[in-house]
Amino acid sequence: MAEDRLQFHEMGLDDRLLKAVADLGWSQPTLIQEKAIPLALEGKDLLARARTGSGKTAAYAVPVIQRILTSKQSVREQDVRALVLVPTKELGQQVQTMIKQLTAFCSRDVRVADISGKADLSAQRPILMEKPDVVVGTPSRVLAHLNAQNLSLHSSLEMLVVDEADLLFSFGFEADLKNLLCHLPKIYQSFLMSATLTEDVQALKELLLHNPVILKLQGSQLPDSSQLQQYSIRCEEEDKFLLIYTLLRLRLVQGKTLVFVGAVERSYRLKLFLEQFGIPACVLNSELPVQSRCHIITQFNQGFYDYIIATDEQSLVDPTSARQTTAGKGKRKKSSEKGAGKSKDKEYGVSRGVDFQNVSNVVNFDFPMTVESYIHRVGRTARADNPGTALSFIAHTELDLLSEVEEALIGENSESALKPYQFKMEEIEGFRYRCRDAMRSVTKQAVREARLKEIKQELLNSEKLKTYFDDNPRDLQLLRHDKDLHPAVVKPHLKNVPEYLIPETLKGTVNPLLGRRKKRSEKLKPGGVMKSSFKKNIRGKNPLRSFRYSGGRNRDKKGKKAES
Repeated sequence: MAEDRLQFHEMGLDDRLLKAVADLGWSQPTLIQEKAIPLALEGKDLLARARTGSGKTAAYAVPVIQRILTSKQSVREQDVRALVLVPTKELGQQVQTMIKQLTAFCSRDVRVADISGKADLSAQRPILMEKPDVVVGTPSRVLAHLNAQNLSLHSSLEMLVVDEADLLFSFGFEADLKNLLCHLPKIYQSFLMSATLTEDVQALKELLLHNPVILKLQGSQLPDSSQLQQYSIRCEEEDKFLLIYTLLRLRLVQGKTLVFVGAVERSYRLKLFLEQFGIPACVLNSELPVQSRCHIITQFNQGFYDYIIATDEQSLVDPTSARQTTAGKGKRKKSSEKGAGKSKDKEYGVSRGVDFQNVSNVVNFDFPMTVESYIHRVGRTARADNPGTALSFIAHTELDLLSEVEEALIGENSESALKPYQFKMEEIEGFRYRCRDAMRSVTKQAVREARLKEIKQELLNSEKLKTYFDDNPRDLQLLRHDKDLHPAVVKPHLKNVPEYLIPETLKGTVNPLLGRRKKRSEKLKPGGVMKSSFKKNIRGKNPLRSFRYSGGRNRDKKGKKAES
């Protein structure tokens, strides 16, 4: 019962913190927040496992801020008191944003700095010289600053948080983390937050925690079928493109949608394919600058875009960087990525931990290579109490991977297995020639040019224009990332869907021209025939139709005959 649950105002929190919580619209704590915050305020080490979207960030951010506010009452000098380690730069910015929201009414007393985003250490040195209360960063970036003596934690650190702990080792941070521990004091409070309890998390527990309280709050790592609907559909390569086109163009998939692919080249191939049909989509991958990636995520959360094509590359591009925990790993490494890895950001990851808000659907265009990756991808939807849908396209080469995921999900909860998506492919066979026509334009050369063009555009936006955007924040809001790249030849006729191509079973529910017809509804009859009064008006105003010659009678008759 909600009445029996511990409320925020019963936790002994600072009034300024309670006011920020109220402003965020949190009427009551989530289960992880209710259990973790009081224990953390008592000074206990925590190992918390709760599924994605359950409020883990606030579960550690609230006690961290409260402890800093309490310690500042004894008028101590300004220093770094809390360190938050994250696996990706995108998550680093998200954590910083959350802490800033929670410190809205005490920002003078609690300052936070995210050092995961920028490439230049010297640019971040002035921020760290001010000794912010909370530092957020990836292990490699924090270690680099410690070695450069831009940051000192040995005497001041009171709290260490490791967010998305199950991903730190898989992102290759094991050595960095162990080296970083040498720079920490002997006594500090630690929090490990994770969606899964893997062997890596157990190893971290031994390294960082002292007699921790272990919270395992949900039996399942994903919501049950009443909140999250999971489907799979068998389709080969060409059918994948045919199906995604049909789902998006006929609006069978409604709401904000994340489409996950397995490689950068695939993301641009899919974007250029959808461009042929006038379907705008953003691309998110490790080649884009971090400022652009974070800006895309922010605008997506604000409702600027409906579709994001995201790559989930960590275990695909460099399988050796991830621990080989499943038998299917390494089977699908993309050959197209061999020469494209030089500019990749090793600290990229949009399927892991990032808070995409109000995502209605996740589409696995390419099936993930591990159970953990599936959970993190699908966990972007059905967050908090919102419903969501996950649809996975399964080629015959991906059947083994599907079996692994189904085994894991059935083992946790019998309701979590993927159901077959009841869709008759033969009904959309009429669209196949249009898809083939579009794919002829999406050549390897076009994909290569699209990648280069996008990177150049985003580098210009994020670096060259950074000072301009700082002075003109409204222009940054108007900057869009889903514009057509147009290296491929676009065929305008593909943007329209002829009504005769729409399957009979869908005509009653789906009409891609519905929006246009609503605008013209006042001028058209229900059957689509122009009103007779409208015809008369046109005839009366047409000078060629209304012309009468005022000459002789015979000529007038001839004129009438000619007119008739």
